[in-house]
Amino acid sequence: MILFTTEPSPVGELTLVGDGRSLTGLFMTDHRHRPTLPAGARRDDSAFAAARLQLGEYFAGERTRFDLPVKLEGTLFQREVWRALRDIGYGETESYGALARRIGRPHASRAVGLANGRNPISIVVPCHRVVGASGSLTGYGGGIEHKRFLLQLESAAVRPVLLARAS
Repeated sequence: MILFTTEPSPVGELTLVGDGRSLTGLFMTDHRHRPTLPAGARRDDSAFAAARLQLGEYFAGERTRFDLPVKLEGTLFQREVWRALRDIGYGETESYGALARRIGRPHASRAVGLANGRNPISIVVPCHRVVGASGSLTGYGGGIEHKRFLLQLESAAVRPVLLARAS
């Protein structure tokens, strides 16, 4: 059974999708590759209590890593890219080329970008942390303004910690 709920956030309403055990989707309202909910999907707000709590903590700047069961469904290559996204630290960015090299596919930066754009669990699987080679903000399924917001949110939370360490 496919379950879903919605959650307000600073980047607009989020739709959370799952199977009762794992989160299988997290989409923004205007998400580029947002699938339609299948017939028979049932709204169940209680099934997503942990995800809603952790998203609230993330947007409040109190959570830097999500601890949620996720189920990533896609091609073998897509899943490889999506798993690697989870290793990009909070407040950090990585280029598409660097990500391609890290997964052992140095000539696949364009394919990495395509897989990144198809990430079904935005924010929790942090595809917003992937940028162009020059550090420029390139495409984002949820919209470039939301990518900018998420990166600014994370950098604002990291900056005081770095300043405290330097003191």
